[in-house]
Amino acid sequence: MARTRKDKNRQSESGRKNVRSNINRQKERRYKRELAPESSDRNVTARFSPAPQAESVKRLLQGIGTPDPAPIVPDPFQIEALEAIETQDVLVTAPTGSGKTWIAREEIRRLLEQGKRAWYTTPLKALTNSKYTEFSAEFGAENVGILTGDRKENHDAPLIVGTTEIYRNQLFDALRSGEQVATDFVILDEAHYLADEERGHVWEEAIILSPPRIRLLLLSATIGNADEFADWIGEVRGTRVRVINRAGTRPVELRAAFLAPNLQLFPLFDESGKWNREIEQFAQEENRFERRRRY
Repeated sequence: MARTRKDKNRQSESGRKNVRSNINRQKERRYKRELAPESSDRNVTARFSPAPQAESVKRLLQGIGTPDPAPIVPDPFQIEALEAIETQDVLVTAPTGSGKTWIAREEIRRLLEQGKRAWYTTPLKALTNSKYTEFSAEFGAENVGILTGDRKENHDAPLIVGTTEIYRNQLFDALRSGEQVATDFVILDEAHYLADEERGHVWEEAIILSPPRIRLLLLSATIGNADEFADWIGEVRGTRVRVINRAGTRPVELRAAFLAPNLQLFPLFDESGKWNREIEQFAQEENRFERRRRY
């Protein structure tokens, strides 16, 4: 009996389905061979030796935590900066974690006790908010205000924490009105932003426009030409500028780690300081496991 065109089409479609089914079964067998015997439906990290991994994580986390309370013993560079800031502008360059903010806090404390005023400027709103919280807890919320582009609280407080742009704008307003900026002391945190191509002019204008009666404390961890910077400040302001350079490594060690999607922690570097190959192995196993799961 002759087959109709519909029968031929049905048979052809059935054949294509069988071919696709065979291809899928072949793919599945291939990936099973690729992953066997080490792979299974268990967590991929189970294939890593637990003892070495646990030991490396233990070394990574060793010493991390809250230290026991103890009296603060200032470093010599901190004492030198505090003595100098009473009569000079001061530029402090020191590694992150070495205690630059402590210098600012102690001078702020002295000024508030004398009934004077201070400004603490930062380049970032997040850092400004953090310092506002920190200083409010230390000096009392009634003594601290905050001024950013979207937050204005207690603006008449003797200590104002704000972005550098806001402080610069107050200097412009004072020039137009013929009044004085209501502060005796200004801290320019992250002073290296003066070299920023887009925003550096703000720091430059803040330094140039601050009257010589306002002492400046500039803090940074990354100024390489500190003496040249200080000479420029002294030239445009007509003041003496002391450079306090605390050279050396960070007092608080940095440790880098990779947190896997399954919350397993891998040190980013091995004991020799080289890239931890366990992370690469983990990524490869995860990729193979994911391919197997999809097919």
